[in-house]
Amino acid sequence: MKISYLLNTVRYLHRYSSVLTAKSSSTTRKHILWISICRDPLGNVNFRDLFLNLFPSLHGSSLRFLSQKTDVFSTGAEVLVGEQASPSSVEAEKLDHPGSFKAKCVVDENDPFFATLQKCTCPCDALDLAAESAVSIKHYTNCLTTAWRLFKNLSEEQQRYEKQLIFEHPAFARLCQQLLRKSRRMTRGDLVFSLHAAVSLGVPQNTLLVQTLLRVCQERLNQLDNRCVSVLASTLSGMDKDKNVSALQAGLQLLVEQRISSIKDIFILQNLMKCMGKDIPVFLKKKLEMAVLKEIDHLTFPNALRVVFALVAMNYCSYPILNVCSKKIQENVHDAPLRQLILILQACHTLQYRNVKLFSALADYINSTACLWDKRLIVLFLSACETLGFQPSELMETFAEKVTEDPELLYLKNLLIVLRVYSRLNYVPRVQKHLFFETLHSCLNKCLPQISNTDLLKAVHSLCILGYLPHQALDELLQKDSKNQLILSDDLYKEQKETMLRYVKTCMELDSPSFTKPAFVLTENLSSPVSLNLRKAQEALIELLGDENMFLQNVQLPYKYHIDFEIRMDSDRKKVLPITATDDHPDSSVQRLALLFVPLSAFCVGTVHPQGKLAMKKRHLNKLGFDVILIQNKKFQEMTKEDAVEFLKGKIYSEEAFSSSEVAVQDN
Repeated sequence: MKISYLLNTVRYLHRYSSVLTAKSSSTTRKHILWISICRDPLGNVNFRDLFLNLFPSLHGSSLRFLSQKTDVFSTGAEVLVGEQASPSSVEAEKLDHPGSFKAKCVVDENDPFFATLQKCTCPCDALDLAAESAVSIKHYTNCLTTAWRLFKNLSEEQQRYEKQLIFEHPAFARLCQQLLRKSRRMTRGDLVFSLHAAVSLGVPQNTLLVQTLLRVCQERLNQLDNRCVSVLASTLSGMDKDKNVSALQAGLQLLVEQRISSIKDIFILQNLMKCMGKDIPVFLKKKLEMAVLKEIDHLTFPNALRVVFALVAMNYCSYPILNVCSKKIQENVHDAPLRQLILILQACHTLQYRNVKLFSALADYINSTACLWDKRLIVLFLSACETLGFQPSELMETFAEKVTEDPELLYLKNLLIVLRVYSRLNYVPRVQKHLFFETLHSCLNKCLPQISNTDLLKAVHSLCILGYLPHQALDELLQKDSKNQLILSDDLYKEQKETMLRYVKTCMELDSPSFTKPAFVLTENLSSPVSLNLRKAQEALIELLGDENMFLQNVQLPYKYHIDFEIRMDSDRKKVLPITATDDHPDSSVQRLALLFVPLSAFCVGTVHPQGKLAMKKRHLNKLGFDVILIQNKKFQEMTKEDAVEFLKGKIYSEEAFSSSEVAVQDN
């Protein structure tokens, strides 16, 4: 009897000391956070060493580290790394495994433990409670998931220090041991959420705890409900590939394929799309697409955003889903922060999804609220538009005004982005055009002392594309070029830089105020046959003009410019002249037409507005004496032969075709 009293006294003293230690760690947590800015305790911590130092009692016990090739055969505390379990231990595990699986247990509202757990305000509070009051596996699993829930709501800086406090907490080792011992008796919800919390908190993947939970998930995979499947998929997506993770992912893929028709929750569907990723088979991507479309009527604005990003993660462009999501986003655009709108544009670029109504709605909203946003974020939004090839003209006009009012916004990085955006999208402000260019030039001049050779070339190239010559920057560029500093022999982008430099030198000559329009430019008719892509245009011109001698094809001009077809007409543009006649008698009164068949990508999305390089080429051909007709090749190829002839007839004999700044087939 006295011995039993003595043992009880020892137990109470041990428990009391552990509680005091746990509470003291919770008490000091705030003091550590206050001095967090002074030192980074996790800066050079090796997590393997951290675990073994924090839990010295675990050397040779339950929280062992495994190699990725090590199988987990037992959950016993005495199993050594790489040891094979005896047949008796395997049989014991089979007895531990329940024959049937019940639904996730509902938390007992009358249990004061869970009421206290809900009042915890930091992860260490949950661990304190586990040390003091946890008596069942349900208590331990809820403590771990609560610790993760509180941890993820902290700032990034707080998380770094809170993680160390968690690993140092004396209750954490005991909690991990309990999870390991009772893993095969957990409910399915506790099993999956405990794995998710452990991995998310940073428990190393090669510990026996994580590997055992993975193996138990494999054994009970068919018993998991749809919610647990979704959480498990999310957990595995953030883990490194090893034997257990790969096996579980393969099984999970088969399970999702079987259950996909029964999943009605749009949140679970989008999470599965995101977590299963781009490597799943196409047929499974289509099944997920059809499952989402069945529930598309219940789509909310937050879910619409998640579904778009899930499609990106799956690398699958579903126009039916994206069209519905686009409408939902347009209706709720005022509820989205600017950073999220930028992510939407980036997602559309990744998926190669072009929706002009969506792009316009986002740009109009940003333009109407431009005064509310950080100008640096507007620069990023414009950059995303440039990547898509979409020109938000009103927003670009508004931003140009902001730049002229506050040039300090354009430090080097922003300046390069703005130059690239306005250059590629070929936008020149309608108001204060000259002041806008002078502002950009002035900002560039301020950056010249520290700008790199490559950035200098990019900046000058962008301004030249727009038709503006930045003289001071040009002088610096040409000096570097004369010293062979711009393009190195081993430069990976040598060819690209040479092309940019050639464009710059062409602009210096053709866009110079001293350049005069030549009376007649000699052209070279290349001997190579016309490409198959232009065969239809060649046949239509022969039928329209009656003879191949009435036009030139595949023409090479000075400055390395090339045009598809050249036609020469009289001064009144009423009659097409034979090429040979005009070659023998060059006359300035001869009107020369340049027909350019260009791809859809050469125009800004949804318009017939040419992008930067095409606009520069058109401007330079005008300087060389050509009237340019831009024809969208894809639309032309879709015409019948009769329609193609009529279309070319209207463009060749129409004076409006030459007076218009942009001529192309409209993209519907």
